[in-house]
Amino acid sequence: MRLFHISEDPTITIFHPRLPERPDLDATKGLVWAINERCLPNYLTPRDCPRVCFHAGEQTTEQDRQHYLAQASHVVVIENKWLEVLKNTSLYLYEFDSNGFTLQDDIAGYYTSELTQMPINVSEIEDIEKALLERNVELRMVDSLWDIHDEIQHTSLNWSMCRMRFAKPRH
Repeated sequence: MRLFHISEDPTITIFHPRLPERPDLDATKGLVWAINERCLPNYLTPRDCPRVCFHAGEQTTEQDRQHYLAQASHVVVIENKWLEVLKNTSLYLYEFDSNGFTLQDDIAGYYTSELTQMPINVSEIEDIEKALLERNVELRMVDSLWDIHDEIQHTSLNWSMCRMRFAKPRH
């Protein structure tokens, strides 16, 4: 299994556990976060870019596949205003040895480690759109994320919403 961390910072040589901000996690236990390869496209955007991402899972119906996925295996939806930022952002893909990581959330692809981690490889992604396309990911642009945010939660797809606090406000 391959695990990754995506950053806009090309200089990270060591990942120290950080205390989580999520209320569902122990706030006293520092963690290093990683993402599996299947869910990696959810993080191939600028860090603060709000997005709704989805892909088929084991429970996904054929009807949902046909309606939401069309030709791609994975979809990342961003607001139109973020496209220019995406085009001008380079990302750094840090790969970890999976030893020391435990599954935190299978659908989201999250793994965590309580240990300090050093990447085994780092590569630059200069063209995010191309990197998504190479992974059979469709990038969709919308004026507002809230319709797809609300809709996708009632499907059989695996979904993830990231950085929604930076999304345009609901009307």
